[in-house]
This record gives sequence, structure tokens and C-alpha cells, in this order.
Amino acid sequence: MTLTLAPDAALESAAKPAETAIGASVGEGPSERQQEVLDAVLKLMVAEGDGFSVAAVARAASCSKETLYKWFGDRDGLLTATVRWQASKVRMPKLPQDRLTRASLEAALTGFAESWLSVITSDLSIALNRAAVSHAGSGKSRLGAIVLTNGPFAMKRRLEPLFEAGRAAGFLSFDDAGEAFHAFFGLVVADAQIRALLGDDSRPDATEIETISAKAAQQFLSLYGRG
Repeated sequence: MTLTLAPDAALESAAKPAETAIGASVGEGPSERQQEVLDAVLKLMVAEGDGFSVAAVARAASCSKETLYKWFGDRDGLLTATVRWQASKVRMPKLPQDRLTRASLEAALTGFAESWLSVITSDLSIALNRAAVSHAGSGKSRLGAIVLTNGPFAMKRRLEPLFEAGRAAGFLSFDDAGEAFHAFFGLVVADAQIRALLGDDSRPDATEIETISAKAAQQFLSLYGRG
């Protein structure tokens, strides 16, 4: 996700009013019924952008507005939960239970890249990002801050344990995990997301995503690898 609106601290502060949303607590995730509601929100955003009403979500998801307010707090809470639900579709690499090897590190990076690139170039993610970009700096919506906080900033936090494990095992060398993340982001995403946001329909298919991801992991290890 490509917005640059404010320092991390300011964005995290901006997102705090919506943190009563489903999934805000550690280890807590939406129920199956709540997932259906969040998927309905995503489909509305593909069709209409983020100008939908809570009433429209209630109709699309066949539930009451009272239930939506109970689950998500308010409209910003609903947007936050929706962004988090979409971001949760990126599969996290599992650290090996035994000794980390360079091959298992490369496999974990490749697997994460494949899942990440598949999610962010999907119609649902593109709709979220287009809506966020359309309101950036206008004061009409906090969606930009919500997307940044629960998108790239969250991905950075989720990848850091893998980077640290690679450094501890002697396979990676970096002074700043954030800098390493930005390098990995650039290698994986490149201009694919920008092109999709601008209406380019030639998005990478599954085979191309596998090739891009494997190459990105190899290039990242060339940049930050040791030995």
C-alpha cells in the first residue's frame, strides 16, 4: 500500500478510536458470521467505493444495523475490521520448529511474498486502496490511516520476527528491520500495485506471482544475506 500521509505514531493515534472493532484484541478474530459481513463490505467497496452506509451493509449482509454497531462500534470500526480481515488473508510464514536454514528462510520469504502479492493485487484490495487514495488529505475519511496502520505497517510487524530469526541464525545482516522490510516490499510489489490502482488489468497470474516471489526472496538474500 503506497500512501505516505504521516509518521507511524500519528497514524496509530488516528486509528485508536476504531480499535474496539472485532479482531482488535490479540488473538481475537471475527466469527464466521462476522466474516460474512466483512466480505459484504468488501464487495460493496468494489462496487461503490467507501461511500456505502451502515444500512447498505446491513441489507447486503442480511443483518440489523444494531448488530453491526454492537460488533464494530461505528462506521470507522467497521472499516478497520474490514481492512484487518483483508490483511489477515496474507499467510504468515511459519518459522521451522527445528534449526532455521538458509533454504527454509528463503522458502518462508517466498511463501509470504506469494500470499502478499496475491492479496494486494486482488479486486478487493485494489478497491480498498482506491477508496483510501481518493480521500487522502481531504478530511472526508480516515480510511487512508486505517489502511496504512493495518496494511503495510502491520505487515512490517508480522515479518520482523522472521527477519530477526534470520539474523540470529547468521543468514541476514541488517541494522534496521524497517529498512530491510522496505527493501523486501519494493522487490515483491514493485509497480504491480500502482499499475492496478491506475486501472491496468494485466495483473500477475498465479504462475507469475510464484516467479516474482521467488526472485524477490533471492534478491533480498543477495542484498541482506551473509555467507
